[in-house]
Amino acid sequence: MEQLLHYTWKHKLFLPQSLQTTDGQNVEIIDVGLANTDAGPDFFNAKMKVNGVMWAGNIEIHEHASDWQRHRHNEDPLYDSVILHVVSEADAETFRTNGEKIPQILLKIPENVFANYRKLLQEDRYPACHRLLPQLPRLLMHGWMARLQIERFEMKSRKLTELLKHCTQNWEDAFFITLARNFGFGVNGDAFEMWARSLPLRAVDKHRDSLFQIEAIFFGQAGLLDFLGEDEYVLRLAKEYQYLKHKFQIDAHPECRWRFLRMRPNNFPHVRLAQLACLYHRSQGLFSQIMEAESLQEVRRILCGGTSEYWTTHYSLGISSSARPKSLSKASIDLLIINTVVVFLYAYGLHKGKDVLCRRAGAFLEELKPENNYIMRMWAECGVKATHAGDSQALIQLKKEYCDPKKCLYCRIGYEFLKQKNQTDNALCTAER
Repeated sequence: MEQLLHYTWKHKLFLPQSLQTTDGQNVEIIDVGLANTDAGPDFFNAKMKVNGVMWAGNIEIHEHASDWQRHRHNEDPLYDSVILHVVSEADAETFRTNGEKIPQILLKIPENVFANYRKLLQEDRYPACHRLLPQLPRLLMHGWMARLQIERFEMKSRKLTELLKHCTQNWEDAFFITLARNFGFGVNGDAFEMWARSLPLRAVDKHRDSLFQIEAIFFGQAGLLDFLGEDEYVLRLAKEYQYLKHKFQIDAHPECRWRFLRMRPNNFPHVRLAQLACLYHRSQGLFSQIMEAESLQEVRRILCGGTSEYWTTHYSLGISSSARPKSLSKASIDLLIINTVVVFLYAYGLHKGKDVLCRRAGAFLEELKPENNYIMRMWAECGVKATHAGDSQALIQLKKEYCDPKKCLYCRIGYEFLKQKNQTDNALCTAER
């Protein structure tokens, strides 16, 4: 209920000239203020008139007036700047730390807003706003999708900041770990990230000119060299890994749990590790190359690659198969670009103050085809189709950050749904029947 009060206040879904405080003073709201997502009062820099006298300050909102004392705001100087306490039930009076009384008003949620919000929460079909989606103006959806794409960039950039701390601000290492995670293509993403974090990359760099040695340390650190058969290549890898393990004082990550069930052979961890080893071997300064690439074709050329000759006839260590190259498909490369390259272009552009890199990240997404997954199919069934990868990233953000946690009050589509009048609802229901 308190979230709905926030929503009603933020969007001014009330008559601002007909309000009174709980002790009968006339209140005119001039500016509801700016919503605060951090600690402190809920809205900053609001303006209002109380009995004709102008007030400027902050606003706090609670469902019950007694929540003020329950949250101990009466003991917190941070809340002394509050000029109005907005509540739905005035079961107590409100005071600052010095004992001064704070004006309170009862805010009534409009009936149509409350009814529509209840519909969103009780809707069985997913997403809850599915009936409204085909009716929305194209311009509104275009603007919301553009904002969601930026939100996704910003969210991934924040996660990258944490990874950079682990990598002591080394962008090359952070790029490799992120790329490795995305080489897991979802199913083995966690295992690939754990594995990449366990690699002593500065030590591996000393053997970068030998693909065999890179494979030895890659597969050894992944715990995949325990095969006890008679495959000569595997035995050589295991022997080389023991030498490198002793040299660099390292051990395989004990928590790397690789998944193989119901997986196409081309996506086996062995194949992906072999492809990553080949890419690492031939791409000195991979991160720098990617940041300098000005076209999507150039990025694809950098990321495309194969494996050592052994993998032409193998999908896993020690088990032969018919000869077939194990190159990354164009679709796989494009997924790596979406989930790794554009994220680093945007984040590194912000870090260096280079707008050209941020713009290039957006341009790459608009040039790439939208992702093909169950989330895109769900939105398509609701009449919302992605035309490029920027749209698909926006729709993923919409589902995961708004629809799944039921944050309809913070969504532009939810706003359109909530402000509907009853006759609009009836028309939609009739059209649905």
